[in-house]
Amino acid sequence: MAGTVLTNTGLDAFLDGTPEPHDPSYARAADAVLGLLSLRGADRRSGLPEPTVGLVRRLLVEDAPAFVYATPEELAAYPAVLVALTERVRQAGRLNGKRQARIVAAIEETVPDFERAMTDPANLTWQRWYASLLRADGVDPRDPAAVRAWLAAHDGVTPPDGLRRADLMNRSEFAGMMLAEVLTGAYVREAEAPSPAGPLLSDGDVSHGVVRVAGDLVDRWTAQGLSGALAGPYAHLAPGPEAFPHLVLADTLLDEHLDYYGDSWTPLPPPPMEAHDPQRSVEAGADLLAAAVEEMKADETGGLYDGEAAHLLYALYQRGSTAESVARRAAEFEDWPVDPRLEDAPVLVPAHAPEEYRLPPVAELSRLVGSPVTEDDRARLEPSARAMAAAVDRLAATGMVFRIGDAFGLTPWGVEVLHYLLRVRGVAAPAAAEAAAWDAPTIIAAAEGWSASAAARVLADWLRARGDSADAWSQLLAALGTVHAGTHDAAATRALFGALDPEAAPVEALRGALDDPVMGAYACGVLRARGEPADETRVPLSARAVLVLDRLSRRAAAHTAEHTSGRTAGRSAFDTAAESWPGGADALVAQMAAVDPHGAARTLEALGITLPVPGARKERARRRRRVGRRAR
Repeated sequence: MAGTVLTNTGLDAFLDGTPEPHDPSYARAADAVLGLLSLRGADRRSGLPEPTVGLVRRLLVEDAPAFVYATPEELAAYPAVLVALTERVRQAGRLNGKRQARIVAAIEETVPDFERAMTDPANLTWQRWYASLLRADGVDPRDPAAVRAWLAAHDGVTPPDGLRRADLMNRSEFAGMMLAEVLTGAYVREAEAPSPAGPLLSDGDVSHGVVRVAGDLVDRWTAQGLSGALAGPYAHLAPGPEAFPHLVLADTLLDEHLDYYGDSWTPLPPPPMEAHDPQRSVEAGADLLAAAVEEMKADETGGLYDGEAAHLLYALYQRGSTAESVARRAAEFEDWPVDPRLEDAPVLVPAHAPEEYRLPPVAELSRLVGSPVTEDDRARLEPSARAMAAAVDRLAATGMVFRIGDAFGLTPWGVEVLHYLLRVRGVAAPAAAEAAAWDAPTIIAAAEGWSASAAARVLADWLRARGDSADAWSQLLAALGTVHAGTHDAAATRALFGALDPEAAPVEALRGALDDPVMGAYACGVLRARGEPADETRVPLSARAVLVLDRLSRRAAAHTAEHTSGRTAGRSAFDTAAESWPGGADALVAQMAAVDPHGAARTLEALGITLPVPGARKERARRRRRVGRRAR
């Protein structure tokens, strides 16, 4: 069938009309380029598919990296074919010089992205991966018998570095669905509006099935006979979704992440350990964990929290893979008013504890939840905590979760398996080495959404990876004031200053930050606390206003957590600061609103202080003038 599909793309005319001879790789590039442009709806009235800016960009960065394999040496042929095609279409009177120049410019601008996409392991499919291997072994991709012989001698799947089998399967499934949709769309489009150049797909082609047609086309663009072989006698070399039962759990974890953050690309904190046991298969561990979760969910006689197993696993990883308290987690499920500052606080793991679960005594329980607890409260919580411990123990039977007394968490193997399960469905779950390689704005933007303990650990690791140098500290201090500036998250980002160790900050970095319009007063305060000279005249008024605002905000949060009114105390603190502020209270409020409008509104309005509305004075003056004119 491969020879009968897409025969009306003008390929022969294009190749015959090229004066210089070309090798087979150029012909393969031309076949793929003309075929994909035609399938995407390029006008073929001239006998050749007519490129547009949008079509060439899509072909180079989306379609070719999904369906085509080319060696690094062959990549240049694809943009070259596109440029030659624009000239042929111009000669046919279908493009003027200006439009051709725009398309050629788009091709040239897209070439770097094309080359990155074609060489990115994350874009590999089974067909593209095996095509790369057999080409590296000198196999002729045009010889189906040679391709099958190579597959017969290939006895295992070894994905490229950084990928796992499920990654290749996922990309293959996506590419297959995408090409099937493109083929279906092309068939329907041409049935409704036939092209003078003839049909791309006949009824006979489609009768064989769109999936089969797609496989034959991918064979033309990778290696002949490869798709059929991988779907038939060599299917074990390209396993499909049925070989990965743990993807059901991975989907559930993705849903948990979407519920928590709203998108998949908001990064989770990297775990504190990066363990890898070569004797244990991470896929086998994922299957084992997924089976345990499904069994707990399906067990009609199970405990109260057996259906929450996936949520518990995600929550453990999301908190930075630090240990959690069974009692505190049960209290949250029971809607106890747990102090928000303690929700993600790490729990001390004892060396030994009785195997049977025991709820902590009243004093310890009060400390864990951050509010007074009575014996009656403890008695009411006990059944829920015992049910929670039972669910944790069922997960612990997999070897990926532990419980010692009231503390529970992920084992190193559990961390590795959760990391795999999250990443296999596209959740941003960086390893520690990846996070350490980020620049300062990226690490600060990510850490803003993490627990205080996870943020402190990862930021310390980031600084340590740069030798705790003054330059690294300067970058971090600058990012605290610029990342999320002007948004609702600006104050939370600045609060990360509290996750840093002020004693470890080099003096030169702190002095260099004195001029910072946001963090200058913070740096000055650390220098003074350490007894170091600090030129306070360098600190901008905006930075001083930020420090006052953040102190008021923390005071309000503390009073709220203690269930007492903090409005009077907060207003008193504001009045004290305003007494010595240049221009008084109004100037202080205006400065706060200018630097952090959202934080100022949130904090000051809670104290009964009205923020100035930009342009309000001018608007009132305009209204007075209008009223005056009417009166006259």
